[in-house]
Amino acid sequence: MTVVATGDVARGRGSSPRPRRGSRLARILPLLPAILLLLAFMAGPIAYALYGSLTNRSMTGPRAANPQFIGLDNYAELFTSPDFWMSLWLTVVFVLASAVIGQNVLGMLLAVLLRSAVKPLRSIVGGLVVLAWVLPEIVAAFALYAFFSKDGTLNVMLGWVGLGGTAWLYYFPMLAVILANIWRGTAFSMMVYDAALAEVPPELTEAAEIDGANAWRRFTRVTLPFIRRSISTNLLLTTLQTLGVFTLIWVMTGGGPGIQSSTLPVLAYQEAFKFAQVGYGTAIAVVTLLIGAVFSIAYIKILKPEVD
Repeated sequence: MTVVATGDVARGRGSSPRPRRGSRLARILPLLPAILLLLAFMAGPIAYALYGSLTNRSMTGPRAANPQFIGLDNYAELFTSPDFWMSLWLTVVFVLASAVIGQNVLGMLLAVLLRSAVKPLRSIVGGLVVLAWVLPEIVAAFALYAFFSKDGTLNVMLGWVGLGGTAWLYYFPMLAVILANIWRGTAFSMMVYDAALAEVPPELTEAAEIDGANAWRRFTRVTLPFIRRSISTNLLLTTLQTLGVFTLIWVMTGGGPGIQSSTLPVLAYQEAFKFAQVGYGTAIAVVTLLIGAVFSIAYIKILKPEVD
C-alpha cells in the first residue's frame, strides 16, 4: 500500500494531477482569433472614444485637426448640464418602459397565449408581430411617424369615436417613441420566450397540477424558474438594444420638441454633429456605455442562474 506524505497532500501531490501548461495553451489557441477581433473592433474603439472624450475635438476649425487634451473638463461640464440630467432621466424611462417592461412582458404574454392557440391563428399573429421586427429600422421609423402624426392613422381611428386631432409627437413624444419601440421589439422577446417555453418538461407542470396548483402558480413557481436563464439573457439583450436606439427617435421626433425626447444617443449626436462639439458628444457616448455596463452587471447579479 502506498502512503502519501502529509506534505505531499498539502502541496496537492496526492490529488488529481494539475493540467499541464501545454494543455492550457492548446485550449487557449483556438480562442485567439476571437480575442484579437474583440480587441480590434471593441476594445480599440472604446479606448479611442475614451481618449476622445478627454479632448476638445470639434467638427470644424483648428480643434478638428489639432484637438487638445483637456482632461475631465467635458465630464465636468456634462454633469453640471440640466440637459444631460434630463436626457439621462428620459433614457432610463425609455429603457425601463419599452424594454424591461413593455417588450419582455408583452413578449412573454404573446408566447404563452400563442402556444395554446390554434395553428392558423398562431401563424397569423406570430407573422404580424415578427413583421414589425424584420422591417429595416428606417422604414419602421417612417411608418411609425405616419401612424402617430397629427393627420396619421392613429388620429383617424380615434376620430371614429370623436377623440382624434391630438398631436402625439408634440404633446406626448416619449409616450409615442416608447410605444413605437415596444411595437418593433416585442417580436424578439416573443421568439426567445417561445423557444424557452418549448423546453419546459410537461411532466413538471403536470405534477404541479396534480398537487393542486392553479395555472398562475404553475406559471410562476414552475415555468418561470425553469426559463430563468432565457429571461436573464433576453432582458440583457433588449435593454442594451433599446439603450442604443437612435434612428427610431430621430426620425419620429428629432429629439424634440426641445429636448423632451432626447435620450443619451440623440443628445450625443446633437452635441457632436449639430453643434460640432465632438469631444463633448463623445463624453456622452462614454456615459451611455457605462450605463449599459451597469445594466449588464445588475442583470448578471440579480438573475444569476442557480448551479445545476
